[in-house]
Amino acid sequence: MINADLHIHTCLSPCGDLDMSPRNIIRIAKEKGLQMIAITDHNSTWNVRVCMALGEREGVYVIPGCEVNTWEEVHTLCYFPHLHAVEAFQSYLDERMTHLKNDPGRFGYQVAVDENDNIVYEEERSLFMSIEDGIEGVAGQVHRLGGIFVPAHIDRPKNSLLSQLGFIPFDLEYEALEISKATTPGEFIKKHPELAGKSFLQSSDAHYPEDIARAYTRFEMDELSWKGFREALFHLRYD
Repeated sequence: MINADLHIHTCLSPCGDLDMSPRNIIRIAKEKGLQMIAITDHNSTWNVRVCMALGEREGVYVIPGCEVNTWEEVHTLCYFPHLHAVEAFQSYLDERMTHLKNDPGRFGYQVAVDENDNIVYEEERSLFMSIEDGIEGVAGQVHRLGGIFVPAHIDRPKNSLLSQLGFIPFDLEYEALEISKATTPGEFIKKHPELAGKSFLQSSDAHYPEDIARAYTRFEMDELSWKGFREALFHLRYD
């Protein structure tokens, strides 16, 4: 059984604590018994590479990812099989970013760092804003790159698929749905029986060190790999 927190923000994300450096995230993940994590900064992937390198060194499998805010103001989780795919996705994001300057005093600094916590890049564009593409466009791009698409924290009253649209489009292609730590798959399905049989993830959405692993998903996996993750995700179905 593998403990996985698949929604973690680094110091690159707006409102993310500066202590959420890749080095600290990997250390805390190990301390809290996580064997697999995903790095999902808002609308950016610039801290993914260093997290993956540190994770490989420390025995934590890191899935490269991103949390994208679509033009409908829906938060979505995008997971990728390797660095080449996530770098191609970064190019897609750069073409669709809203060019509004970040306000560090209001939203915090948006920085990428190296393995020793040295700042190597500061994103001046606001990562808090939505990109210029809708949810179906984001899902399509993720799947073209061989990735996994998951609408985020769909139980929340803000920035979720259900809060923004009121329903899940029948033709939207996704591999799973994420719920927050405020509920459970069983409780959520009681309120939304139409979603019985879907795969559900539960993650921390950590922006601060103390939040890592406050919610996580347990997978039965034969191996810690992208292939193992995809197969285990398929079996996470709740009736």
